[in-house]
Amino acid sequence: MRKIFATLALLTMTVAATAQQNVLNAARKTNDYFMQKYDDPTVPTNVGRIRTSNLWTRAVYYEGLMALNEIDPQQRYIDYTTRWADHHQWTARYGVKATNADDQCCQQTYIELHKLTGRGSLEKTRENLLLQMATGRNDYWTWIDAIQMAMPVYIKMYSETRDKRFLDYAMQSYTWSRDTCGGGLFNTAEGLWWRDKDYVPPYKEKDGQNCYWSRGNGWVYAALVRCMQVMPKKDKNYKRLKQDFILMSEALLKCQREDGFWNVSLVSPVTYGGPEMTGTGLFLYGMSWGIRNGVLKAKQYRPACDRAWQALESCLHDDGFLGYNQGTGKEPSTGQPVTFNSVPDFEDYGTGCYLLGAAEYYKLITKK
Repeated sequence: MRKIFATLALLTMTVAATAQQNVLNAARKTNDYFMQKYDDPTVPTNVGRIRTSNLWTRAVYYEGLMALNEIDPQQRYIDYTTRWADHHQWTARYGVKATNADDQCCQQTYIELHKLTGRGSLEKTRENLLLQMATGRNDYWTWIDAIQMAMPVYIKMYSETRDKRFLDYAMQSYTWSRDTCGGGLFNTAEGLWWRDKDYVPPYKEKDGQNCYWSRGNGWVYAALVRCMQVMPKKDKNYKRLKQDFILMSEALLKCQREDGFWNVSLVSPVTYGGPEMTGTGLFLYGMSWGIRNGVLKAKQYRPACDRAWQALESCLHDDGFLGYNQGTGKEPSTGQPVTFNSVPDFEDYGTGCYLLGAAEYYKLITKK
């Protein structure tokens, strides 16, 4: 009997180790594809027009790369990221006066990289945030993507400095977007977010269902994680974000597809259904973190994570290119049709979403 139990335990360990390695291999493959294709991180992007490489799409990629480095530490990841940050002088896109959340997103990685390596300076990030706070306005985040782009910058700066002004401003701005903008962008009754002030009720799909954009909700979901993971758990603001995170998790669990993806239009299987990679990657990121940190019950959410990873695996081409990546936009209809072979206008943010999901899922399946 002991031999049987020992054999079963060994088989279980082997299966788990294989699963872990498969996740890591997939993450490495798509990241290697990206780093080879964009081997010079200082070169501007050129999609329709020239844009500096610290725009939001590239900034999200670096969020994913830093997450990959946590499970697969490699100096080349750090060197690549540092070269990018140095080139942009550790400053928001368009400088310290930037107030657009998209232009501030890059500063999330600056903060993480500085903490990890001691390289660079956060003075320009601090100056940027203080200048925006000095305007006395907390109504900048009129679209939900902005919550992911900017809110973690403020919370991470608070975590680094313990200057409560950053935390207070972030929470005031989040609350305005949640409860006031367009009548309130968070539909607490359904646990999902309207995309922006132009998409609040009665905005519906052709089948009569409410229009909740997958990646837009994914941005908020990821932002909640990226803020909570550096906040004291006893802080009242942590508890506020945790409550919204749980509401979203319950809603997202209900609308996951059988194949593990989420529809581009979350509750409308008829209008722009899935599969779609970026939203799925962000939801896997959030759910895996929630389970690991005792916020979500593993028995309830682990099967959803396993299905989501199977879905993400199916997006990966042999060369590391990612399929089912919806292009930039603000609603389910953008960039359609989204297919395994369709090429998005930008592919950097999609790689970031994939890496975030893969890295957090890897941690989940390695948890003892």
